[in-house]
Amino acid sequence: MSGHGEKSNVNKNYVNKSDKTGLVFFPAFDWAITPTHPEREERLLYTRDQIFEEGIMDLPGIREYKPRLAAYKDIARTHFCVPGVKDQVTEAHLISAGGTLVMADALMAGEIRNGFAMVRPPGHHAMKVVHGNRGFCNINNEAIMVDYLRSNYGIRKIAVVDTDVHHGDGTQDIFYHDPDILFISFHQDGRTLFPGSGFSNEAGGPAAYGRNLNIPLPPGTTDEGIHYVLDNLILPVLQEFEPELVINSAGQDNHYTDPLANMKFTTQGYARLNEKLKPDIAVLEGGYAIETALPYLNTGIILAMAGMDYSNVVEPDYKPGMLTMSQEKMTRVTELVEEARFVWDNRNSREIEVMRAKKDFFQRQKQIFYDTDGINEYQVEKLRLCADCGGYLSIASQAFPYHGAEKNILALSVPFNGCSRCREEAYGEYDQGKKKKIYEYVYFQDRVSDTCLGWSRANNTEWEE
Repeated sequence: MSGHGEKSNVNKNYVNKSDKTGLVFFPAFDWAITPTHPEREERLLYTRDQIFEEGIMDLPGIREYKPRLAAYKDIARTHFCVPGVKDQVTEAHLISAGGTLVMADALMAGEIRNGFAMVRPPGHHAMKVVHGNRGFCNINNEAIMVDYLRSNYGIRKIAVVDTDVHHGDGTQDIFYHDPDILFISFHQDGRTLFPGSGFSNEAGGPAAYGRNLNIPLPPGTTDEGIHYVLDNLILPVLQEFEPELVINSAGQDNHYTDPLANMKFTTQGYARLNEKLKPDIAVLEGGYAIETALPYLNTGIILAMAGMDYSNVVEPDYKPGMLTMSQEKMTRVTELVEEARFVWDNRNSREIEVMRAKKDFFQRQKQIFYDTDGINEYQVEKLRLCADCGGYLSIASQAFPYHGAEKNILALSVPFNGCSRCREEAYGEYDQGKKKKIYEYVYFQDRVSDTCLGWSRANNTEWEE
């Protein structure tokens, strides 16, 4: 098994004319949670020094791009930012997200074969509703890029493979009800690590069951365990799903020296993963071993994506045989693969159709903690179960304390394939929401017309991003 298939099944708007690997680099010099926080500019400065020292930027197979600012609408297409996009993002966030869009445009123009956006701040813990920063993330770079590709280029089926040591709970949340997005996350078991989620029963909503696959690996999993997951689950599932594009949410904190986790992945393991996975675009996420891992990991990933020899990219302290995995843990990995494979194989089960047929709405409640900003959020999420489209989503969100005060909002979202009935019904709920005194802000996303609206009770004003 060697990747996600030939380009013949890619949308006709995508024509691959190049053999180059695109790189965009943005260390966000002026953004950090605190000067000594693990998520700071040094994460990429050591990498920059390494790749320049190795002469990677001068290789004929590499093409460097400059990042650009994402538009506020690019953010609003994916997120409901409270009170508005401008309140939740800095210029650094717009450039980080914009760097991924630069790679998307270059790929779609046929200027590159694949691309790696080495940008920060990261994003995969940012959920659909954004009240603040959680897990170092305000907005979700990969999700914004995915929706940008769908809106601007007509791409339909995309797979996102999250290789960060932390569960990509934000990306999961954003695409949980979307049957056209396959999200796969392998990560350290959520019982032992933030954000405490990412288990096999989190399999997608009734309109997208089985399109959300989680593999919560035991602490101490090595290259052997992760490549077992890749070879026996991820690659076969990708081949069956037949995505038009594959995105790697490229967290690097599974490394054996990372200070925030307990895994045993190596530079060679990461590079080989990218060689097998063949992502169209990789986007940097976590990874906090600033000197001992990141320069080597990023170099190995770049070379692997460019089809070059990465065999000599090895950590200075690494010795063959130093990282081992017990048979008990390997047995657990095989069980996790079987669990995820069962979910995938039953994604179109009769039971799901019966469950949908008995209800007009699917509803779930969620409690979300913003660890960085100390905000607690309570959500009631309702999905319209529709036979003609993916159904519109309604989210009633209450956040507290919110800078000393509660915030109550209502958010409506129509999917890219939204039918006329769902669009009309969702807009009606948006209009009714503005009349209910409980909500301070009401939001409306119509992906069909690419319209993003917001309304504030305080001054009874509506705006469009």
